[in-house]
Amino acid sequence: MNSLPNNSVPHLLHQLNGLSISEFLKLLIVHYPGQVTFSSSFSYEDQVISHEILSNKLPVKIFTLDTGRMFAETYSTWNSTNEQYNTKIKAYYPEQAPLQKLVEERGPNSFYESIQNRKDCCFIRKVEPLKSALAGNAIWITGLRAEHSPDRHDLPIIEWDESNKIIKYHPILHWTTEEVKLYINQNHVPYNPLHDKGFVSIGCQPCTRATRPGEDFRAGRWWWEDADKKECGLHVHEPNATATDEYEEAKI
Repeated sequence: MNSLPNNSVPHLLHQLNGLSISEFLKLLIVHYPGQVTFSSSFSYEDQVISHEILSNKLPVKIFTLDTGRMFAETYSTWNSTNEQYNTKIKAYYPEQAPLQKLVEERGPNSFYESIQNRKDCCFIRKVEPLKSALAGNAIWITGLRAEHSPDRHDLPIIEWDESNKIIKYHPILHWTTEEVKLYINQNHVPYNPLHDKGFVSIGCQPCTRATRPGEDFRAGRWWWEDADKKECGLHVHEPNATATDEYEEAKI
């Protein structure tokens, strides 16, 4: 992982004032050539940012984490995005050895049985591939929005991620759902059709359901768990995202 100092954050926050998303992205590209990357799950939010990058032909690397358990609709959105913008979004996959060990020893749906099992699954399928995707980069662009989680209301638009030793930029952090949908419609951006069926936050198929009227944004993710435990480890703010030692050792 790079050794970028976190004292760059205040300077970037100052430069952000008054700039549009594409203008600020251009500034980041000048400051960190070849070191700006964007992680997409093909959600509403991520499609907005992909459009900003791809329609302006900005040299920002776009990647996705293919966990192997995504919805068919997500793969279709990935494909239509590649086609519409004439691009090839890169995928990162789980390492075979720890994934095979997890499935053989605990079964394919062990994440329903305990919090630790679910975190181990997320670690293998998401957190470890993310580290590979972020390696060598200085800026990580995300589609996080404050409305999606109470923990995100106080996030700055630019922050230092100690876990990954990288600067994170959340360009639409304070956008409302209505603003996101309006942007999608006005710019004819391809989006995941699951959003039209009540899915708000879309992750792996076994861990995601549609939300019901009046439910919280995150109610559709890991619905069998307590609300305060609903994080997969991609956006935790402590170093060393959780996983049991046996699955770390399985990589050796």
